[in-house]
This record gives sequence, structure tokens and C-alpha cells, in this order.
Amino acid sequence: MRDGTGMARGADPRLSKFDPLSRILFYDDFDCGLQGWTALIGNYEGTLDSMLPEYADLRPPMLSSGTMWDTGTAGSLEGTYSLKLATRPNSGHLGVALKRATWRQRGPVRLEAYFTFKPEAAVLDLSENDVRAVGVLFDVQDGEHRWMPHLRYLNAMDGAPVRRWLYKRAREPLVQIGGTGKTRSHFHLAPTGWEEIPGGGQQLCYNEIPTKYNWYYLRVDLDLAERRITGLQCNDTVHRTEGIAPMVLPAMPNLMCMLNVLFWVETDVDRRAFLYLDSVLLSGEWKR
Repeated sequence: MRDGTGMARGADPRLSKFDPLSRILFYDDFDCGLQGWTALIGNYEGTLDSMLPEYADLRPPMLSSGTMWDTGTAGSLEGTYSLKLATRPNSGHLGVALKRATWRQRGPVRLEAYFTFKPEAAVLDLSENDVRAVGVLFDVQDGEHRWMPHLRYLNAMDGAPVRRWLYKRAREPLVQIGGTGKTRSHFHLAPTGWEEIPGGGQQLCYNEIPTKYNWYYLRVDLDLAERRITGLQCNDTVHRTEGIAPMVLPAMPNLMCMLNVLFWVETDVDRRAFLYLDSVLLSGEWKR
């Protein structure tokens, strides 16, 4: 039997499409604005020139009504606006959005989202292999470690279809920024070090012309106490997570209880790639 809270969520059409844990940390419907999602910029100290060059031009999020040149305005899955990430028209370029939060207790957390992706409709072809990848990651710190679960749907590589989920546990080199000893940086979204999730192949719905898109469901579960990825689901497919390890680093100054969430999109060709997020929900289990 569902409790009163579950019944209330089931009666709300905005929340009933999700399966949250008992506590909702945030629910972002982008009809209400950016909701705290912002650009990822590199760490710097004293001067912006101290930033790692890979961070210098990551494109920030924007709001989109899904306007296309041939079909007019599509809107989002439920409403008018989605959060849109767009790359520059350079192969390998990234668009990134993150939300900064903190955890209250080290326990289970669940991220859910409805998303879709397409290349810019600049040609009259389907272009289904023009988006290289879309991904999601967490940036978490406790008293001992900073750990970063990375998950990536590799759609295509060098023009060839891949259609597979990957993860990354290989740590990029840490670089000291400035001279105070307080700031370090590493470009964890580098294209190196990705590993295939066993059985992680998945074909997503990709409609017949470049201006048609269908929305996908995503769920990622973590156990903050065990520093472990415990669940990955996209649409009807639940992927195995046994042995999928996060990236682990030493704990850093000033980041205690950090619980950041990031999404990104990468283009495979010299054309912009777009990731759209209709809504995002982060829930968890804690006692007080």
C-alpha cells in the first residue's frame, strides 16, 4: 500500500512520471527557468589564465522552446521549455551544465531525468551519427574521498554508430592551480579512459528527420556510504552495474558534503550537437 506521500506524488502529473526515493532533494521543471543549473568553468586562482585550457570554452546551458525551422515550436515533453546544451561546431567540443548541492546523510540517492539529443538541423539528412555522446556524472565528497561516477552514452565515434553505455574510473592528472595550495584541477571529461559497461548496448528511438525528437527516461542510483553506482536504467533497459567503479580522488579542501550533478553533450562532427532536458529529479533516503 502506498503511503500518503506516494499517493500525493501519483496524483501530480509532473511527478508521477518519476519513481523517486522517499525524500526529494530537488525537482527541476525548466518551464520555471534555469533552476540553478549553470556552466562548468575550470578552477582558477589569481588570474583566469591559471585555468586548465580544456575548461576555457565549455558552453553553458540555456532555455529552449524547441523551435525548428520546418515544424515550428515543439516545446518540451511536458510544457514549453527545456534545458538545452549546445556545443560549438567543432568535432569533440562539449556543452556542459551542472547543479551544485550537498548531501545531508550518506545513503541512497536517485537521479531521474527525461532527455533527448539531436545535431543541429543544418542539413536535410537524418545525421544520426553526428552526436558523439551524451553523459551524466556526479561529483561527491565525504571526509575521505572525492569520487565521481561518470556514465556516457556513446552514440557514434568518427561517423560510425556505437550505441553503447560506458563508464570512466581512470583518473586524469591532478594539476596544482595557483600558489596557495587550496586549488587543484583535472579535466575529468577527457576522451581517454572510458570503458564499456558489460551488456551496455542500447538502441534509442531516433526519429526519421533531423527536426523530430523523442524523449528518453534516465535513472541513476548511487549509494553514498559505499561510494558505489547501484543502478542505471534508460527507457525500458536496466543495465548491469556490478563492477562499474567511479573515479576516486583524495578529498579536497572546502568540498565536504558536496553532491554535484552534471550533464554534457559532445559533437562528433563540425556541427553543433544539442542535449535537451525536460525535467530532472534528485531524491534520496535520510532520516532527518
